[in-house]
Amino acid sequence: MHVAIIFRILGVLLMLFSLTHLIPLAVSMLYQDGAHSSFIYAFLFTFAAGLTIWVPVYKAQAELRTRDGFLITALFWLVLGVFGAVPFLFDASLDLTAVDAVFESLSGLTTTGATVLTGLDQLPQSILFYRQQLQWLGGIGIIVIAVAILPMLGIGGMQLYRAETPGPVKDSKMTPRITETAKWLFIIYSALTMICAFSYWLAGMSVFDAICHSFSTLAIGGFSTHDASMGYFDSPLIYAVASFFMFVAGINFALHFMTWQKGIMWQYLRDSEAKFYAAFILTMIIIVLIAGWFYGLDQQLNYFWAEGVFQVVSMATTTGFTTTDFASWPSFMPILLVLLSLVGGCAGSTGGGIKVIRVLLIVKQWLRELRHLIHPNAVIPLKLSKRKVPAPVLSAVWSFFAIYIVVFFALFMLLMMTGLDFLTAYSASLAMLNNLGPGLGAVASHYGDVSTAAKWVMCLAMLLGRLEIFTLLVLFTPAFWRR
Repeated sequence: MHVAIIFRILGVLLMLFSLTHLIPLAVSMLYQDGAHSSFIYAFLFTFAAGLTIWVPVYKAQAELRTRDGFLITALFWLVLGVFGAVPFLFDASLDLTAVDAVFESLSGLTTTGATVLTGLDQLPQSILFYRQQLQWLGGIGIIVIAVAILPMLGIGGMQLYRAETPGPVKDSKMTPRITETAKWLFIIYSALTMICAFSYWLAGMSVFDAICHSFSTLAIGGFSTHDASMGYFDSPLIYAVASFFMFVAGINFALHFMTWQKGIMWQYLRDSEAKFYAAFILTMIIIVLIAGWFYGLDQQLNYFWAEGVFQVVSMATTTGFTTTDFASWPSFMPILLVLLSLVGGCAGSTGGGIKVIRVLLIVKQWLRELRHLIHPNAVIPLKLSKRKVPAPVLSAVWSFFAIYIVVFFALFMLLMMTGLDFLTAYSASLAMLNNLGPGLGAVASHYGDVSTAAKWVMCLAMLLGRLEIFTLLVLFTPAFWRR
């Protein structure tokens, strides 16, 4: 374990993160909202901490190993979540406790979108912008951005990329060099964000709201600048824009890159995961719309058809935007919408959940077993996009699914032990582990009223979801620390 290298990287990345506080500082000065001192203190404090960590080991040189990458990834998300809470603590208008500030920061960085804040419409614009910025940075993965500069420090970044990138096939790279991979991820992500912001503005949002909501839309985060979330705008056109870009953000960014590079839109139709993703969301939309019509929601809501599509896409991609109090929708619909987050986005997207590729492989495995029952002696290979899936990949998928179930029930029981009722604990466990945000019961609107113990459990759940469980749990195995 290269401890000096780990601290060197953490110091550099923390100093880089401190620079991001200058953007909401500029927003505060522009709007003169009185929150500028919070970001000045946060910048100085974070930069000083990073410098203090970096100086003693700045000359350290070594090649990163896989274990180093996992440890840096987990430590950085934890450290970043803590330091990201500093502006919330310094802002007097929020009056947050330490756990509330860390919860809000981690919720942003992990793109969960759960909030302890109320009265968003009255908060300083810079604080609102900062929350959205946290989600944007978390969406692209601050580690993936940072690996572009690590070669300049004499350190390779492939180990970090493998630890950070979601999905079962982590060794694939879009370009031969990891720096090129990080650069193109950033370019595509930024370009889509700008197009989304422009579309929101054309649909009727203010410039500030359009920029802020584009950040959380492409990050599949769900933070909003209004308590009513997207329902504040009461516009089917805005719902349609949001639905489209949430759907796009849920697609594998490697697929976006290939389509961008080759200029052939058919790439999307050739990809098994993308087709399954689209079919799944379309099926859920049809079910929710038919159920809503049957229960008379089309008579209660002004734009039920637009809101129904929006809510399905939002929950299925684990974005967590809302247009209305979906928890009050009749029958099975609220439970179904929360359960949609189990599938989540595609591997290599900004979405949470189990990931579409894993669900697709599990479904294919089920179908293969059914065929084996009919033809016991047949040799039936499992294929994805006309290529045979290696046995280790299938093993990894089932392992992840098993550990996901175990972790979910452990979190569920822990939340029940903190005093939450069954429905609240169940939905909160799903919402945190899948990085969804909104839940049911006592957490349908916000998480400010749950106990301190429950919030710490939820912080752990958000980290587990963002790092896809194994990246964090591997640190607690004895084998990881052996030489």
